Amino acid sequence: MFLRMRMIMWKEFIQISRDPRLLGVVVVIPILMLLLYGYAINFDVRNLRLAVYDQDGSRASRELIAVFTDSEYFRIVEYPRDNHQVTDALDGNRAQLVLIIPPTYSRDLADGRTAQVQVLINGSDSTTAGTGIGYIAAILQQQSARISLEALARQGVNVTRVVLPVDNRIRYWYNVELRSTNFLVPGMIAMILMMLAALLTSVTVVRERERGTLEQLVVSPVQPLELMLGKLIPYVVIAFGDVLLILLVGVYVFQVPFRGSPWLVLALSGIFVTAALGIGLLVSTIAPNQQLAMLAAMLVSQMPSVLLSGFMFPISSMPRPIQLITYIIPARHFIKILRGIILKGNGLAQVWEPALGLLILALLLLGLSAARFKKKL
Repeated sequence: MFLRMRMIMWKEFIQISRDPRLLGVVVVIPILMLLLYGYAINFDVRNLRLAVYDQDGSRASRELIAVFTDSEYFRIVEYPRDNHQVTDALDGNRAQLVLIIPPTYSRDLADGRTAQVQVLINGSDSTTAGTGIGYIAAILQQQSARISLEALARQGVNVTRVVLPVDNRIRYWYNVELRSTNFLVPGMIAMILMMLAALLTSVTVVRERERGTLEQLVVSPVQPLELMLGKLIPYVVIAFGDVLLILLVGVYVFQVPFRGSPWLVLALSGIFVTAALGIGLLVSTIAPNQQLAMLAAMLVSQMPSVLLSGFMFPISSMPRPIQLITYIIPARHFIKILRGIILKGNGLAQVWEPALGLLILALLLLGLSAARFKKKL
């Protein structure tokens, strides 16, 4: 068995070495995709374009505007002078938010009444709008507390002894700076490996059929499982090289902290790569030609992995039936493993459940590939 499988592996390595384009795909595409995704996809919201319609023009209103100016989250782009210019700034997308300070703002503060301000937000981009609302609420709450303390100080109250009802102290674990890159890069590792592995193996059996060598394999003593393993293992070796390459780029280029065991990542990456390659092999046993095999591999591996793995969209927000479907997506389990090991420093005791799910999927996909080929003998 091992001799026949070793011969299939040797044959596959020879075919790979004779295709320089394939070697370029293996080395260049992972780095390009990681760099492109890492710099292009960013959930950190900074420098929101803010327009300020100050109808009061007082010292108090200027102090409020200064709070927004000093914040790294907002960038004042213009000062409308009437409601028409406010609407025009939002319609023309010159401003994402508009802060409207009414003419009674300073008078209400001086008289001890609640001063109201209005914020108009472009809600067409719901993610940015939601983040902007959170920033504005925090800034206005901080400014309100400062004004209240100043008012108490003017009344002769010792504000240094004022005790707030709730002392809110927030500490972020695992991603102190809340960098979206730290969250995205582990997921991108899974996305790139899934696409690359499925793409590489999707043409293996189809290529044998197009070259007329499939009949030789049919009449040979090679068993279907031996054939699948012999074609799979060379790409597993290549994929391990890609894993190391991508991890090095993620750590040294994007400065993603690596808190766990690299050996555990490599070991579990082998299971994930086997599952991804199994998808490509299964497609290869079904597709009639190489072009259709590559297209089908992209569709069945990349699209579900991006949409249903938790890479960008939280699985908990999906409908319950869709959440159940995500369990058959290998990338779902691998992303959970990577984020746990890389960002949290988890060990096998914390990631054994997704690792077990990944192992079951890998064995199932490999078995289906062998069974599908057996039907064609």
